Amino acid sequence: MTRALWIFGYGSLVWRPAFPHVERRPGYVEGWSRRFWQGSTDHRGLPEAPGRVVTLVTEPRARCWGVAYRVDPRDRDAVLETLDRRERGGFERHEVPLGFRDPAHAPVRALVYVAGAGNPNYLGPAPLAEIAAQVRRSAGPSGSNREYVLRLAAALRALRAHDAHVFEVADRVGPEACGA
Repeated sequence: MTRALWIFGYGSLVWRPAFPHVERRPGYVEGWSRRFWQGSTDHRGLPEAPGRVVTLVTEPRARCWGVAYRVDPRDRDAVLETLDRRERGGFERHEVPLGFRDPAHAPVRALVYVAGAGNPNYLGPAPLAEIAAQVRRSAGPSGSNREYVLRLAAALRALRAHDAHVFEVADRVGPEACGA
């Protein structure tokens, strides 16, 4: 029997998975923090003017909340192909332990897409003011970078998942981009 495929979303997958799934649950990964350190040249920016999207960075004792999606085994290959294409801008698949908010659900192994420092679109850390300024001026085929930040912040608030970094960037870019 094939083990269930779980996908952990911590960025736009939280609010726009755009792939078929049979179950959606709040979940978390430990030892990782979400940061706006990845450049987006294909979705929320352009090659000559990259936007900033989140990636995961290792951080001992950290817990990053997001959404876990269980994929029907019949959809596995198509979902992975879709996500590999969507996350092609420097993200790589990693398998990680995934916990759930409801302790009645046992932890599982999940796939997560992470953009590490070695990829060509990695921008790395910057002062929050610089991150926010770059977000405010960036847009790409998937829309404005500001919209991405504000939708992610709203989705995390709806999950009751505090993320100081995301919320600070969202506060600095302002709500007017998506009517929030």
